[in-house]
Amino acid sequence: MSLPPLSPEQLVKPRHFELRMSLIFGTLFISLGTHLPYFPLWLQAKGFHAEQIAVILAAPMFLRVVTTPLLTTLADRARDRANVYVALVAASLLLSAGYFLTPTYAMVLAVSLALTIVWTPQSPIADSLALSGVRRFGSNYASMRKWGSICYLCANVAGGFILAATGPQAVPVIIFLALGAALVAGLLAPRMGRPRKASPLSAAEIQHAAPSLFNAYFLYFTFGVGIITASHAFLYGFVSIYWKSIGISDSIVGLLWAWGVVSEVCMFLFFNRIFASVSVVKVMVIAGIGSIVRWIIFPLVWPLGLGIPGFFAVQSLHSVSVAMVLIGLQRMIAETVSEERTGAAQGIAYFFNGFFMAAVTLASGPLYDRLGVDGFLVMIPIAIVGLVLIGLAARSAPKRPVRGETSEPW
Repeated sequence: MSLPPLSPEQLVKPRHFELRMSLIFGTLFISLGTHLPYFPLWLQAKGFHAEQIAVILAAPMFLRVVTTPLLTTLADRARDRANVYVALVAASLLLSAGYFLTPTYAMVLAVSLALTIVWTPQSPIADSLALSGVRRFGSNYASMRKWGSICYLCANVAGGFILAATGPQAVPVIIFLALGAALVAGLLAPRMGRPRKASPLSAAEIQHAAPSLFNAYFLYFTFGVGIITASHAFLYGFVSIYWKSIGISDSIVGLLWAWGVVSEVCMFLFFNRIFASVSVVKVMVIAGIGSIVRWIIFPLVWPLGLGIPGFFAVQSLHSVSVAMVLIGLQRMIAETVSEERTGAAQGIAYFFNGFFMAAVTLASGPLYDRLGVDGFLVMIPIAIVGLVLIGLAARSAPKRPVRGETSEPW
């Protein structure tokens, strides 16, 4: 399917395009790198119990799988996506100030629900802007996007040291200041006009292309990916709270989170050398087994006296249970989905990942309340279900990739 022609204005590359996009990615991921590991600690410090924390974390996940495709569609149809991005960041900044109000359960839940509507679409819209530069001017996506990962990692580490000095009350302040920096970077965003191809999460593209994607292989595979990913919900929601409960300092908690990200990046760097000749189904099986091993070992680290080094070792499995899942999903889509339907395929996978993650996050609160760290053991059968679905996908896999070859490196 041919893309619409570029206008004369769209043929002109904005000045310092790569630098401006790098600033957008970097500032965007500082707030995200603070929210995931430390927001649950702030909630606990404000007196919320595990079930309330689970609802506050999970309810926005359910909401954003619906609202994000709608807002990315709006951005695709706007005169310029950068303007939508700026508006969303400004709204996020204002809404995040709600965490400075008296933190009642109803107030924090309401702020979190409103915030997720305008916060979550920022990443796919930034990706859409960057990819327009890749298509039009030959820009290098990885060289721009890497600053998001670097800043996410720095936020993990720096956040831990800041909390060690100030306590969890610093979390809303860090998020607010990071969103302020993101707004400044957003005002410098390159103006690219309308996209020639819809955002991967665009509701319009999903509605147009989804029917042809609903085959057994694609559905089993994306369901399996979503469920294996969802087995990490207990980790994301309650591992920081658990580490603090056994006396691990905030600074070490930050380093443990950062080590998981480092392990993930290492897998991205060395995947081709290790797994280039391994089929995508086998890659996903390895990832699923890595998840199961991770959830078996995690509750044993402290009782067996393995201490903090043991947790660093378990966090290294992030490279298998997370990075290989991400790579495996994109490889499956590239091998079996035609190019004009790639964005819709990614949008459907996003929906499954988000829905299952929200469901397991919601269940994780009662699990932590009743089982503590042994709640990780409940993640084992969840990961096994994901593995079974990957096995069913293998039985219905197409005989050959959509391009008729498998030589493309990953």
